[in-house]
Amino acid sequence: MSRQSANTITLVAYVLHLVGAIAGITSIVGLVLNYMNANQYDETLASHHRWMIRSFWWALLWMVVGIITWWLAIGWVICLVTWVWYVYRHVRGLVALVNGDPLPR
Repeated sequence: MSRQSANTITLVAYVLHLVGAIAGITSIVGLVLNYMNANQYDETLASHHRWMIRSFWWALLWMVVGIITWWLAIGWVICLVTWVWYVYRHVRGLVALVNGDPLPR
């Protein structure tokens, strides 16, 4: 697969996750795409897929915590902070992808 095709797949995964921050289900499609491609590319692109996988699972964990604690009035804050963090991580990843930079482990 060419470098351009690999970049395009990674870009599509980022877009799916960002749309998923609002629509939900597209993040799952993006996650499947990440798992399918996490070890097929060079280390730079692989780091992007791992970054999105970790972002998804940590965000899901904290959203569940937020929903469970919603009745304590802190839950909505946890959900809001998690959502902002999730969007930030994907925007940061997109910027790194455009610049050709790897993401940290």
